[in-house]
Amino acid sequence: MEDVLDLYREPYDENRPVICFDESSKALRGHKRDPLPAKPGAVERIDTHYERNGKKKIHLATEPLTGWVNVEITDRRRTCEWIDRMVELADVHYPDADCIRVVVDQLNTHNPAGFYRFFPPDKAQAYLDRFEFHYTPKHGSWLNMAEIEIGVLKRKCLDRRIYHAATLRSEVAAWQARHNAADRLIDWQFTTDDARIKLRRLYPVPLEES
Repeated sequence: MEDVLDLYREPYDENRPVICFDESSKALRGHKRDPLPAKPGAVERIDTHYERNGKKKIHLATEPLTGWVNVEITDRRRTCEWIDRMVELADVHYPDADCIRVVVDQLNTHNPAGFYRFFPPDKAQAYLDRFEFHYTPKHGSWLNMAEIEIGVLKRKCLDRRIYHAATLRSEVAAWQARHNAADRLIDWQFTTDDARIKLRRLYPVPLEES
């Protein structure tokens, strides 16, 4: 936990960017009956019954100190999708960075050894040499600032029924463009000192001196 919090205190360094990464999902659902629009004296009414059209996975990366965010939509959430996102960070978004420091949770797919499953050893090691992974503690995924951006995405873009995957991708892309244009930073306030006071129960109890 303190490893992640100490990382958040470091100043911006374009050669060593700090990226927070997290995943979520969106169930594709459509209306069985058209909603009744709002009118004077009555709010919009939506039938509780809906049609299912599967589920898509949301992969979100954000650089809190610049406000940049990137969202990808996939069919599944496996190690190979996570590796794809990391390779995209290295090759597309931060090709000149000396070290990309990534904050992730402890999901089993977030395994750096997975690079060796998809690349020859020398190429896998070359990628890993460019990354530094920082893991949030179990039951402490809220320390990952990517969760904040996923919450914003859900409130401002995904808080309604979306039936088609193409519509989902289009809506998410539009939200991402607006978000990045706004240049909105995350003002993270929780510090290591706060953790030692408010989360004392999570720390080991020192052995009494004999």
